[in-house]
Amino acid sequence: MILILGIAYGFFAAGKQDLWGMLKTGAIVGIVLGIIFGVIATFVGGGLGIGVMGAVGVFIEIVILVIIFIIGVFIGDLIEGAVKKK
Repeated sequence: MILILGIAYGFFAAGKQDLWGMLKTGAIVGIVLGIIFGVIATFVGGGLGIGVMGAVGVFIEIVILVIIFIIGVFIGDLIEGAVKKK
C-alpha cells in the first residue's frame, strides 16, 4: 500500500521530488514518534526496557516505510517522465 501511495505521489506531483529530503524528514519523524511511543510504553508497559525497545522498533519501522515510499516516488517520477516524453 505504501509503495502504491509513493508511486501515485511521484506521478501526480509535478517535477522531480527531493528524495534525500524526504528520507531526512522521515528519519526525523521516526525519531520523534519513537521517543513518544517509547515513553508511553515505559509508563504503560511498566519497564524501561520495553520503552527503549518500543522506541527503537517504531523508529526502524517508520524508516523502512519511508524508504518504501521513496522507492515508490522514484518509480512514479520515472513513469511521469516516460508519459511526458510521448
